[in-house]
Amino acid sequence: MDKATLIGVGGAFGVIFTANILEGGNPMAMFLLPPLLLVFGGTLLISLAGGTLADGISSLKALKRAFLGGAAPAGDVVPVIVDLADKARREGLLALEDAVKEVDDEFLVKGVTLAVDGTDPDEVRHILESEVVSKKRTDKQDAKFFGDAGAYAPTIGIIGTVMGLVHVLENLAEPEKLGHLIAAAFLATLWGVLSANVIWLPVSSKLKRLSELEVARMMVVIEGVAAIQAGANPRVVRSRLVSLLPASEQEAAEAA
Repeated sequence: MDKATLIGVGGAFGVIFTANILEGGNPMAMFLLPPLLLVFGGTLLISLAGGTLADGISSLKALKRAFLGGAAPAGDVVPVIVDLADKARREGLLALEDAVKEVDDEFLVKGVTLAVDGTDPDEVRHILESEVVSKKRTDKQDAKFFGDAGAYAPTIGIIGTVMGLVHVLENLAEPEKLGHLIAAAFLATLWGVLSANVIWLPVSSKLKRLSELEVARMMVVIEGVAAIQAGANPRVVRSRLVSLLPASEQEAAEAA
């Protein structure tokens, strides 16, 4: 589990509330239901309007992945593939039928199973690459949903402030109410800008990054399965896969 987003967003709110306290404010005064309902409810519903219902449901499920999910490093799968390549070279592809039962990576299991079943190498690559394309498409839509939310939220906040100021003008005859009403009006803009820059845009960026890492791992798997089918030497397989890794992971993969 990668806690970067959880730490970053939680820490940002902590800094904001601490600054508010140091300035003599009361953080609880920021939590008024009308502006919160307008900004968060309006932003999510308008973001939903820009796609299909299925898109919205998928994106909201991805919200948990942004805060609590993570992507396994691509280098972790290299030793597994090398072991499978060694076994296939010594005992044949059919020997991998039992070996893949101990593999945790579903994408790798699928690729090796296709190879063991005698599927043409070009067809195996096509099937696996099609799954990568499908994943990219889904991940792009999930990230776009929260990117759109980040764009809409400040405008929704301004709408809330204008509504609040209209209400202020309706109560000019009662000066004792104006301070509270003006503060409530500007809270909508505050939450619009704050939610966009502290929640929605970071979540969108995190989902994009997770997608990049997961796709990189899948591409390593595709090359590994192709090498296994070709009966390549395990040392060659290791070198080929390590060359696909980011520089930060190559040294660790070589050691493993």
